[in-house]
Amino acid sequence: MTISYDQIQVGDALPSFETEPISRLTLALYCGASGDHNPIHVDTDFAKAAGLGDVFAHGMLSMAYLGRLLTNWVPQSALRAYGVRFVAITQVGAQVRCEGRVTEKFEQDGERRLRVELSTTDQNGQTKLSGDAVVALS
Repeated sequence: MTISYDQIQVGDALPSFETEPISRLTLALYCGASGDHNPIHVDTDFAKAAGLGDVFAHGMLSMAYLGRLLTNWVPQSALRAYGVRFVAITQVGAQVRCEGRVTEKFEQDGERRLRVELSTTDQNGQTKLSGDAVVALS
């Protein structure tokens, strides 16, 4: 279903989703796919030597999940801006909930656009990423 600018109101929520629990396999696969081979994400001994209890998810993995939230809602070609702030570490075993809400409707460069507030939280409700995006809709 294609959505239009006129159908959307400030305050509307994007269709949210929750990931499966993040596993060590997820981290290893993301490491290979992204090229981010930082051992803090896949080597338990390295993480413990750094003073952490265990490895943790790449922040960019959660950012990718938010990208999926956006492109499940609008075509990728509608995306005009996208940014996040990394708030807290996402642990192995976390289920990441991705949510968004329309915060503004405006016109710019001859396009009708929406600003969307974005966040990820874990199963305990702790925010891991916050951000926003701008999409253009006809």
